[in-house]
Amino acid sequence: MPGTLETILILLTGAVLAVALFRVLRLPTMLAYFLIGILLGPHTFGLLPDSEANRELAEFGVVFLMFSIGLEFSLSQLYAMRTTVFGLGGAQVAMTTLIVMPSAMALGIDWSAALVLAGAMAMSSTAIVSKMLVEKVELSSRHGRLAVGVLLFQDLAVVPLLIMIPAFAAPAEVMAMTLVLSLLKAAITLSILLVFGKRLINPWFELVARQQSRELFVMNVLMVTLLLAFITNLAGLSYALGAFIAGMLISETRYRYQVEADIAPFRDILLGLFFITVGMMLDIRALVANVEWVLLLLALIVFLKALIITQLARLFRHETGVAIRTGIMLAQAGEFSFVIMAHGVGHGVLGGPLFQIVLAASLLSMVVAPFIIQYNGWFASRLSRSYESNRDRKINEIESIGQQLSDHVIICGFGRSGQYLSRFLNEEGIPFIALDIDPSRVREAANAGETVVYGDAGRRVVLKAAGAERAKAVVISYADQHASMKVLHVVQENYPQLPVIVRTVDDSNMEKFIDAGAAEVVPEVLEGSLMLASHALVMMGVPLSRVVKRIRHFREERYQMFRGFFHGLSDYDLDARDEDQLRLQSVALPAGAYACRMRLKDLDMTQHKVQVKSIRRPNTKGLSPAPEVILVEGDMVVLQGTPDNLSSAATFLLTGK
Repeated sequence: MPGTLETILILLTGAVLAVALFRVLRLPTMLAYFLIGILLGPHTFGLLPDSEANRELAEFGVVFLMFSIGLEFSLSQLYAMRTTVFGLGGAQVAMTTLIVMPSAMALGIDWSAALVLAGAMAMSSTAIVSKMLVEKVELSSRHGRLAVGVLLFQDLAVVPLLIMIPAFAAPAEVMAMTLVLSLLKAAITLSILLVFGKRLINPWFELVARQQSRELFVMNVLMVTLLLAFITNLAGLSYALGAFIAGMLISETRYRYQVEADIAPFRDILLGLFFITVGMMLDIRALVANVEWVLLLLALIVFLKALIITQLARLFRHETGVAIRTGIMLAQAGEFSFVIMAHGVGHGVLGGPLFQIVLAASLLSMVVAPFIIQYNGWFASRLSRSYESNRDRKINEIESIGQQLSDHVIICGFGRSGQYLSRFLNEEGIPFIALDIDPSRVREAANAGETVVYGDAGRRVVLKAAGAERAKAVVISYADQHASMKVLHVVQENYPQLPVIVRTVDDSNMEKFIDAGAAEVVPEVLEGSLMLASHALVMMGVPLSRVVKRIRHFREERYQMFRGFFHGLSDYDLDARDEDQLRLQSVALPAGAYACRMRLKDLDMTQHKVQVKSIRRPNTKGLSPAPEVILVEGDMVVLQGTPDNLSSAATFLLTGK
């Protein structure tokens, strides 16, 4: 048996070579760690001992994985995506469990082992799916948001499973009591740590941060994480639960992103060690002896999960093509599948030939996942005729507007910066068309009369429909570098003479965009928006003196014209930072609405602390919201205010309550 130094050297050499190879092949590095575990483990060459010390060290990889999940835990994010997270995500985990567990029990497997297997099969790979979504610039797409919402619930579902698995190892006569006690202890421990932890964590991190020592800060994060893991272990619970709580507590501080960056190296190295130990569990001889069962289970995992998620997404009234793409994205096992199975093996709940078959099939599902995900759009088009026709219909909608425009601006992304720019263009009478992939924002803004349509500006056919060959300029207002670069490349390949102005979060990527062909690159937020508007207006032929005067006037008016924005699903992270941020909301007045046939001054909207910014009436342009204006059926009233006030004001306009 090799000594400690030899073991570490073997691990590092194997990991470096395997990870380098998998990066060249553009495969998930997680699979490289599995390969090292399989090749060097006791069932193959036997260079790595399957010792208790190695397994305990590997468990810290799970600890820091759970810490990262807790760190990303956001109540505002969960609330904004509650229908997807708790609705679709909860239904997916429940349905998968209800199908897999009885099926496993029918094969003679004990119910506790069947539940562990069902929980493992319900998980999908956050690492693979998120990486593919980022690479394909589909993180904000409809199927991308659905996939992220389901993954969020899966991450949360791991916590109760890790609490329950140790109880399953108890004797049958006391298992129920042990399970109840475990859940009770978890609830009490969670409550105590969250209540007292919130009061202590902020002042403590403030004190440590004031020392201005990165070394001390990192040691403090490690100490807090391991301390809470130790406390939960003392309470008879898992280390991972304490780490999850530590992440939740630190996520409430302003040091969240610094902590995430500092802890990443420890997490990735230890997590790699955990996956190596999982690979060591796989017996190649058992795999070869049962290869037909492994391949059958692999097909069942991929097909069953894709089918379940697709059908559930349809039940939640998502388009068939979007549902298919979401199902294909999530049709694989995940990191937590191995965490759950390893936990089950460690407590004696799982084992034997069946475990080897499930482990091998789960590994293979992750190997084939990137290749299947790569063609999810192709599968959706082939399996759903309506999806292709709907995409054609959206292109026709864009084309119906684009063919009427010339010498116009194409705004890619109608977030805050895009909306600020559109108001400058409106003031100057410059035509534009805005493209956005947030359906909620598009609906709100379009109802208020904005020229905004649903479409992915990174597709050549969409830009062509928007009249790119007749446009004067393209403005890319995305915050995401990958999405902006994708649009820029499409424009350069197809319309090289069309000037492109790019908005970036900071100046770190300016050179990349300029090298890619951007005419101007403008860094961030409101002052960035002013610069963006000035460049666009000058390029459209507005005299420079008028642009300077307008910008100065804008500042003198303290940005009043630009306050408020149309809200979309992708703005939940902004809402969490500032609940008092003014936003805009358009309210349609149907027949029988309380506000119909009433004057604005009689409605007295100031009692709801909102302001009527404009009124859009069919066949009428620019109706001013004067006090004497009488509202009628079909009016679209655009309100400005905070979220709570907007909600009550909209209810008042419709019902009078």
